[in-house]
Amino acid sequence: MELIIEKLLGFVMVLTRISAFLLVVPVFGWKSIPVRIKVAMTLLLTIFFSMITPFAVDSRQVSVLEAVLLLTNEASYGLALGLVIVLIFSVVKFSGRIAERQMGLAMAQILDPLTGERAQPVGSLLEMIFIILFLSANGHHLFLLIISRSYDAFPAGSIPTIAVLTEGVITAGSTMFVAGLRLAAPLLAAFLVLMVVLAVLARIVPEMNILFISLPLRVGLGLLMVAIFVPFIDGFVAEFADWMGKLLPV
Repeated sequence: MELIIEKLLGFVMVLTRISAFLLVVPVFGWKSIPVRIKVAMTLLLTIFFSMITPFAVDSRQVSVLEAVLLLTNEASYGLALGLVIVLIFSVVKFSGRIAERQMGLAMAQILDPLTGERAQPVGSLLEMIFIILFLSANGHHLFLLIISRSYDAFPAGSIPTIAVLTEGVITAGSTMFVAGLRLAAPLLAAFLVLMVVLAVLARIVPEMNILFISLPLRVGLGLLMVAIFVPFIDGFVAEFADWMGKLLPV
C-alpha cells in the first residue's frame, strides 16, 4: 500500500507539471485541439516521464500539506516554462501587428481559428506560416525536449527559486519586443521613406489630397514588405530553438 501511495504522489507531481506546461504552450494548448486528445496526450507523457524521471523527495515522509505545496511548485514551474515559450512564440505575431499599424489596419480584426480569440489578419497569417515551418522542422519535438530537460535540471519535487522563474519570464518578454522590432525594422524603414516622399509631395503639390493617396500606398507597401519578409521566417525557426535553450529556467 505504501508503495502505491509513493508512486501515486510521484505520478501526480509529474502530471501537474506537464498539465500546466501543455495548458499554455502553443500548438498543444490551442482551443482547436479537442479536449480528449489533450487529456490522452497529457496522460501518455505523464506515464512516460514518471517512469524515467527521478524524484527529489521521499514520498513516504511527505505530509498532506507538504504534498499540496509540492504540487503548487510543480504547477508554477510548468506555467513558467509555458509562458516563456508563449512570449518567444509571439515574436512573429508582434512583428505582424507592427506592420498592420503602419498599414492602417489596426482596427481590422478576425477570429483566430487556432486559439478562438480575436486577432488581426496580417499577424495571424505570419503566425500560421511560422507554425507550418516550425512543425515541418519537428519543432514539436522541441517541446518534449524542454520537458525532459526540466526534469534533468529540477527533478519532480524540486523547484527553482522565484528569482530564477521571474528572470526567465522577464528576459523572454524583453526578447520578444527586441526580436519583434528587429524583424519589423526593414518594414519600418520602408514606411519612413514613404512618409518622407509624401511630405515632399505635400510641399510640392499643395492641392494634392495626401491622405487619400497615402492609404492605398501604405497598404500596398505593407503587403509588398510582408511578402518580402515571409522567406526570412524560415531562418527564425532555428533562431527560435536557440532562444529556447538560452531563456528557459532549466
